[in-house]
Amino acid sequence: MTPATTDLTPIRTAVDGKRLWQSLMALAVIGATPKGGNNRQALTELDREGRDLLTRWCEAEGLTVRFDAIGNLFARRAGRQPDADPVAIGSHIDTQPTGGKFDGCFGVLAALEVIRTLNAQDIETERPIELVSWTNEEGCRFAPCMMGSGVFTGQLSLEAARARADVDGITAGEALDAIGYAGRDADCPRRFAGYLEAHIEQGPILEDEGKTIGVVTGALGLKWFDVTLTGMDAHAGPTPMHLRRDALLGATRVVEAVNRIATAQAPDGRGTVGAFQVSPNSRNVIPGQVTLSVDFRHSDDKTLAAIVDEFRRTLDGIAAETGLGIEITPTADYPPQHFDRACIDAVRRGTEAHAYAHREIVSGAGHDAVFVADVAPTAMIFIPCENGISHNESEYATPTDVTAGANVLLHATLELAGQTAKVTAAETDA
Repeated sequence: MTPATTDLTPIRTAVDGKRLWQSLMALAVIGATPKGGNNRQALTELDREGRDLLTRWCEAEGLTVRFDAIGNLFARRAGRQPDADPVAIGSHIDTQPTGGKFDGCFGVLAALEVIRTLNAQDIETERPIELVSWTNEEGCRFAPCMMGSGVFTGQLSLEAARARADVDGITAGEALDAIGYAGRDADCPRRFAGYLEAHIEQGPILEDEGKTIGVVTGALGLKWFDVTLTGMDAHAGPTPMHLRRDALLGATRVVEAVNRIATAQAPDGRGTVGAFQVSPNSRNVIPGQVTLSVDFRHSDDKTLAAIVDEFRRTLDGIAAETGLGIEITPTADYPPQHFDRACIDAVRRGTEAHAYAHREIVSGAGHDAVFVADVAPTAMIFIPCENGISHNESEYATPTDVTAGANVLLHATLELAGQTAKVTAAETDA
């Protein structure tokens, strides 16, 4: 994207880190778990309470709040050019069943803190700024994940999203209507001039390297499969080893192959087997069938395709050598996403303005920004999380890093929306 340009005098400003931290802790009370985390799953009553609180905070800042038909929240701060496409900033506030206080929530409340800072200092921007909180990013109650941004960007139809059911048979549409957050806009979103999402890294790289900010250049593409190996159930005692067709033994070779193939494509190669179903799952029966999940990821399309080709050839070899039947079924396919260079550069300049230690990084996880990047210039800002832990009640980010991420978001937002920020070291303290 091309940032809005002005001849305005640079602004000397930074966020109020203490206020941001207090907001994070206030939201975390809703759905708090005994182990210090959060269970505020999408479209539950607790999600409604979280939305209520966020809406009150936005309205208190004079923002115009609306919800679209899948429940995405948009809270607009006017700019000098009221009809200009806004710069959007945000993330999500729904959590995993045993989630933490920061995943998604940091991005939304950092966006709110940016707006509070601009309001408190009476700073105008050329473009409007729009806080966004996406519906059901986690996908733990209603699949798929990133549902709200998927509908917004056309990756998923509104009808298909509303029809998705949880384990109790309640559809997302029924749950959304029940909490009262189904808006009027069907599928006619306002266009974004740019989108910035601040997030905890959900991995260990920044902490390991002592970096405060990850300047996110894109996200790994992924290809998911279910692999079913079929052999023969047989009694564990009377059946000699050389006459067995052990599906689990074959599955161990598949696991090894996934690890080997991904490791050979370092540093961005990823390969994971995360789920196993063994049948008949009896201690004295040779397993006759095993189904397992396979997750491959890489930042380059051609390399990801080559990984899958090698994996398929390896499965053919395992089948020929073991006599097992092997079936592979694709279950998800997302190409690598490369973020907008101008947005990335704005984030980088924000880190440099505050003299934060930083590095470029590729996101290994999916985020709403991955979908939004298909329809608007996009970038992300990462901060460290302790031990790289996320989707866990022990998830933690320090007040200092939370403040740093919000300061970078503020600086980049001002640049893209038609202002500049100038800071001093003293103003960056939490």
